[in-house]
Amino acid sequence: MKTQGEIEAAVSERISRFEQEFIGRGPQEVRTYLLDRLVVIRLQGVLTAAEKQLVKSLASDKGRDLLKHVRTHLVEIARPEMEQLIESCTGAKVVSMHHDISTVTGEEVFLFVLDSMPRLREVKAR
Repeated sequence: MKTQGEIEAAVSERISRFEQEFIGRGPQEVRTYLLDRLVVIRLQGVLTAAEKQLVKSLASDKGRDLLKHVRTHLVEIARPEMEQLIESCTGAKVVSMHHDISTVTGEEVFLFVLDSMPRLREVKAR
């Protein structure tokens, strides 16, 4: 069994490595929050230079919409691997996954709903 902090750190490290391998660029910062049966992952600085240029160069919302469409498609392709990653870190089965990305802030958010709360080891007080 792991502590909550150990699970959060493991998810952050593995998601960062996954993004690096799958997208070709890792995030500048990753934070994972385990809240009951939810795993919330916030990645900052995820847009590539090409994606930033795409958003700027196309008229109004077309660049944003295109980028969100492509990223959503990539996430759906990677979904089985991502769910396995979460399950291996938490020991709980993933029931659902939700995703969004901001072209303004360069932030990406994943939310995984688990079938049960992960079993946690208590942190000993010093």
